Amino acid sequence: MIRYDQEIYQTELNESVLDCLLRHGIVPPHSCRSGLCQTCMMRAVKGKPTEVSQQGLKEALVSQNFFLPCACVPQEDMEIVLPDTRLFRKETYVIGKTLLSANVLRLRLAIPDNYQYLAGQYTTLFKNQSLGRCYSLASVPGVDDFLEFHIKLLPGGQISQWLHHEVATGSSITISEAVGNCIYLDRYQQRPMALIGTGTGLAPLTGIMRDALHKGHQGEIRIYHGVKTRHDLYLHETLVQLAQTHGNVRYFPCVSREPVTSPFYEGRASELAMNDIGKFAGWCVYLCGNPDMVNTTKRNAFLAGASFQDICADPFIHSQ
Repeated sequence: MIRYDQEIYQTELNESVLDCLLRHGIVPPHSCRSGLCQTCMMRAVKGKPTEVSQQGLKEALVSQNFFLPCACVPQEDMEIVLPDTRLFRKETYVIGKTLLSANVLRLRLAIPDNYQYLAGQYTTLFKNQSLGRCYSLASVPGVDDFLEFHIKLLPGGQISQWLHHEVATGSSITISEAVGNCIYLDRYQQRPMALIGTGTGLAPLTGIMRDALHKGHQGEIRIYHGVKTRHDLYLHETLVQLAQTHGNVRYFPCVSREPVTSPFYEGRASELAMNDIGKFAGWCVYLCGNPDMVNTTKRNAFLAGASFQDICADPFIHSQ
């Protein structure tokens, strides 16, 4: 039995999930129907996809039950959704607001019942039924008893202005499920990690780093935070202390638009990281923040030896 879009469909003997949907007049995105193009990728929210239907997918996708329905002959009942489908919206409330810098707000929300997420993922915060904005999580499940977001105040930004100036502690907020593949994987435990971010791209990177350390990561961790001025370096003291506490962590605060001296680094975080590391073979690379930085550094890291499977990218696209 397949449950999709609130309807139930019975599969026939040796019939794939995709063929079952097509037979019932449901036409989800698909192309090759042979497990190669990945156009038809879906996610199972109940039931386990077959192993063959997850071949060729990144480990981060496999861990979240993404699969190829054209290659999945289900062995049990399944409930499935398209990758961009929001399964639910949850009501929660604000438990804390703190300014981390002149224009970055730390927003903490209570964790709704039965809410699941992974460090580094993102969720949508809704102002009303139709107006929402995606923000990355800085908190770590199993470590923090709240959901934390770093919200940059944008001129004319409807959601950021609302969160900064109107939402008060105790206010209710609707959020979506958490999604995203920029997460820590257990197989990285012995590997060196480079975390490169600009602005509030630091939010998911700190979550990923803290998650890795919580899970006993043994490899070296280098975190490069790029901003325009020293005043934009929020969480600076926290990261300095973290590097002092953990011998395998090195922190590089990078300032691009004013002269600085030690302990700060002058220039762009991505350029410093490329020059500092040089050869990226064997490194796990996380990129978050400005889309141009993310896309350029993703290409450069790959050309410098990083495996495509080991580059996790989350470009921030600011909207009003």
